[in-house]
Amino acid sequence: MIKRHPLMAALAVLAYIIMIVPIVFVVTTAFTAGSTLRFPPDGVSARWFGEALSYQPFTSALGSSLLLAVIATLASLALGVPVALGIRRGRLPGKNLLEGLFLSPLIVPELVVGLALFQQFMVGLRMDNLPTLIIGHTALMFPYAVRVTGASLALADPALEEAARGLGASPARTFWTITLPLLRPGIFSAGLLSFVTSFNNVPLSLLLQTREFRTLPVTMLDYVQQQYDPMVAAMSTLLLAGTVVIALLAERTVGFAKIFGGINR
Repeated sequence: MIKRHPLMAALAVLAYIIMIVPIVFVVTTAFTAGSTLRFPPDGVSARWFGEALSYQPFTSALGSSLLLAVIATLASLALGVPVALGIRRGRLPGKNLLEGLFLSPLIVPELVVGLALFQQFMVGLRMDNLPTLIIGHTALMFPYAVRVTGASLALADPALEEAARGLGASPARTFWTITLPLLRPGIFSAGLLSFVTSFNNVPLSLLLQTREFRTLPVTMLDYVQQQYDPMVAAMSTLLLAGTVVIALLAERTVGFAKIFGGINR
């Protein structure tokens, strides 16, 4: 039986309260019948959800965010999976140094990355904002693909691949029949994590987007600066519900505990 220190338990409860209480305020405010952001709400109504879903800037920005997140996720997986395979299965010198290099975008502030991309691509090369956004989001999602896929490989038994090659399977067939099925949970988890992170990104998107292409989080931020009604709270609640549903489905089908449990190995 694991004994928990009272102070650690109290800190854990405090952390949960800090995370959950703002969510409760937002969700409760979304169901208000009033016309302003107030807590406790003035009655109960779902009218702001209809307002949010019919607000053209939100729906247009939602499509833009989905497009950007899907492209960035696919690109990061296409680059990250081979890198994870090379680090975990290859015989490369300085693997730890290479892995740290590929994970370095996680420690660079996103505003710095966005400013660098803006100066180099949009100002220097006159590139449109959508390709620049894709490059930036891919660079930010790339470490997730490397780390999570690498964790999946760390949990896999390399003897299975060695046995397949020992029985005469070619490297390509070994990859498609043994390695890829072992990687599938990690790829799925990395893709989901990258998609959610890209979709909700604000700092990088705020610096690189224009009026022609705007993501939903930045559009919501602009709306809050101009309006004081509960429409943003309703849209935030819808996004929160969608994220929870996706996470529950992923947990049912893949199991995050199994994948993320190997990250620190």
